[in-house]
Amino acid sequence: MSAVQQLGPLQAREWLNGGRGQLLDVREHWEYELVHLPGATLIPLGELPQRWTELNRALPVLVYCHHGLRSWHAACMLQMQGFGDLANLAGGIDAWARLLEPQMPRY
Repeated sequence: MSAVQQLGPLQAREWLNGGRGQLLDVREHWEYELVHLPGATLIPLGELPQRWTELNRALPVLVYCHHGLRSWHAACMLQMQGFGDLANLAGGIDAWARLLEPQMPRY
């Protein structure tokens, strides 16, 4: 089993711009409503054990949360379900906002 890739905001933006796969937001509904990355699928971490089948196991998955810890846990859970190409947005959407889109709401 390979380690989950840790991508900083710049690397994650390149990953997304390259159309590599699926973007998974594992924050809560209220967090998603406040701010999210375009094209993200919302499956809160607590719902992931019941809903991971909504994701395509054949495609890479970039997972994010607020600061990167929940998303790392989610990526590890997906890895245990047989997902192979997984990446975590290190620093989460907060790092994305600070470094790439300072106009984004932060909380």
